[in-house]
Amino acid sequence: MPKNSDSPSSTKNHMSIPWAKVIGEHGQTPVIQSSLKEKATIIGRTGLILLSCGTGAWRVRDSMNSLARILGVSCSADIGLVTIEYTCFDTQDSITNSLSLVSSGVNTDKLADMEYFVSAFEKEGAFLSVAEVHQMLDQIMQKKANYRPFYQGLAAAFACCAFVFLLGGGPIEMICSFFGAGLGNWLKATMNSKHMTLFAGLAAGVATACLTYLLISRGLELTFDINVGHEAGYIGSMLFAIPGFPFITSGLDIAKTDLRSGIERLVHAVTIIIVATLVGWIVALASDLKPDSFIPLGLSPLALMLLRIPASFCGVFGFSIMFNSPKKMAATAGVIGAIANTLRLELVDLTSMPPAAAAFIGALTAGLLASMVHRKMGYPRISLTVPSIVIMVPGLYMYRAMYYVGIGTIASGAQWFINAAMIVLFLPLGLIVARILMDPDWRHSS
Repeated sequence: MPKNSDSPSSTKNHMSIPWAKVIGEHGQTPVIQSSLKEKATIIGRTGLILLSCGTGAWRVRDSMNSLARILGVSCSADIGLVTIEYTCFDTQDSITNSLSLVSSGVNTDKLADMEYFVSAFEKEGAFLSVAEVHQMLDQIMQKKANYRPFYQGLAAAFACCAFVFLLGGGPIEMICSFFGAGLGNWLKATMNSKHMTLFAGLAAGVATACLTYLLISRGLELTFDINVGHEAGYIGSMLFAIPGFPFITSGLDIAKTDLRSGIERLVHAVTIIIVATLVGWIVALASDLKPDSFIPLGLSPLALMLLRIPASFCGVFGFSIMFNSPKKMAATAGVIGAIANTLRLELVDLTSMPPAAAAFIGALTAGLLASMVHRKMGYPRISLTVPSIVIMVPGLYMYRAMYYVGIGTIASGAQWFINAAMIVLFLPLGLIVARILMDPDWRHSS
């Protein structure tokens, strides 16, 4: 039986919502005078787009509440990783909707556009028609990514190259990681653009990164007789897989007692890490790669500090580009990350401070600086803080934990896991303290 072209039915597992048809014949009605159903639709769609950008539950709910207040209704929302269930009330009736995304993602450019939309709606929303509001949301929804897979691969190449240096690697490890991470993230981004399932793209990208690193390092060994110890840097080529946004927003959501969203985001992040580290471990076993310590660089403390500043900038800038940040926003995050991450590393090297405590101070610094920039430039805090501290996430520790557990060295694996867990716990804690200090709206529970 042929399908009616006007039917909303779809063969997709996640059916798309025909928002144009939802508007119906009342599109020219001023939004402030529209029905409760139409108001609830606008509120829910706004929340869903924000959720698709990767921001946390508190920000999604805050934006939905801002629209609800202007439209003269009350809104109660339960927000997860990819779903929103919410109810809108007015003086006479109530309506409950449930919305869901196909998958979770990160798009800091759309997030900035949505924050501007909410801010503009607070000033002029009451004068718009229902159709005009949906047209504005359509423009944001249909906005194309700023960077094609090639540039996303290049961003990962620079980010992981810088990451390896900050971990202690030298020029050989940086070169191999550059090509490994670049090809790996290019493949991952290409598969994502074709709507392949998350774990297929992740596994293929990580395997490609590790194998590329292996081929280039072995080629350099045979051609130039370099030290085989340079193979230790292969872990750096797969660090583009670190799920920074869900990791950090899970901590922020749990701090605000949005437990559903926080736990779902945490499980999502941990699952990505497990898949990535398992793929890396299998490739390592098959190719006899070992996560040994890096060969010492022999740099003075001053030279090391001066090199860490541009390396941190490049790493954060690259991760920001991977999150689809515009270049100016990415550069701003890079400056914040250069200050915060260099401070963290210097505290570890020059004092007796544990890495976890230094991570807390680094994240706190990034959060404070991001709040100041937010007030001056209007960029979303989360778009600045996550790239700034994702470079502090101990991906090396996580991989070594999985590697040693996999080969049966449980004691070493457990020690690396504990070291990684302590740092991971203190990173969102630093941002939480910064938000409490700098954001009066966020510090209260009401």
